[in-house]
Amino acid sequence: MELNVDGTIHVVDVEADMPLLWVLRDELKLKGTKYGCGAGLCGACTVHIKGEAVRSCSISAGDAQNAPITTINGLGTPAARHAVQAAWIEHQVAQCGYCQSGQIMTAAAFLAKTPNPTDAEIDDAMSGNLCRCGTYPRIRAAVKAAATTLSGN
Repeated sequence: MELNVDGTIHVVDVEADMPLLWVLRDELKLKGTKYGCGAGLCGACTVHIKGEAVRSCSISAGDAQNAPITTINGLGTPAARHAVQAAWIEHQVAQCGYCQSGQIMTAAAFLAKTPNPTDAEIDDAMSGNLCRCGTYPRIRAAVKAAATTLSGN
């Protein structure tokens, strides 16, 4: 099967029902997408499919094969970070860092649809991503900062 991941077509020899998360991590060696709960509840494995935030542990490779997939590895680069990635660094969001790729991917998809969010909208959008370190106030601040950058205000 062919998967379009981070702008590159990859041919993978996997069963169609294999979770996309394992294709990304084990077959394509893209380790930025993390395994958290395996049930789509924590958000650590979030990627974008057609620009939508999706839990990669809960979607099969077969269901993802006809759509562009963006992982944290393809969201930005150290030389050209996405505004959310830059805000995460600026606001020192990460502690352990484990959930951060999923948090960033959720925030980026949210801001693409909601350019000037309120605190309540940010909290609601990010509520499906769990952070064991409890950096939620810094996450909100980073999302607000990224929104400002992305909107040009």
